Amino acid sequence: MKRDSLFYRIFQQAPTLLFDLLQSYPLNASDYSFDSIEIKQTSFRIDGVFLPPEPLGIAYFAEVQFQPDQILYERIMSEASMYFYRNRNIGG
Repeated sequence: MKRDSLFYRIFQQAPTLLFDLLQSYPLNASDYSFDSIEIKQTSFRIDGVFLPPEPLGIAYFAEVQFQPDQILYERIMSEASMYFYRNRNIGG
């Protein structure tokens, strides 16, 4: 796992430093902990992507729902983010 070891050690020892940098303290700031978390890739399938003819055009994502999905927006954002991550070099 790649991580910046200096910042990892600093935030591991004093996680409330984040709130000093943000100048915003939640009431439970002292209860926060810090860790470097590995996220294993899950499989995402986008129902449809309308790709523009020009490289810098707008891509449109289509998602068809036939049943309620309580995490629809989170899933769409994850799928779109993964798409853009995987295709970040397209068009430039």
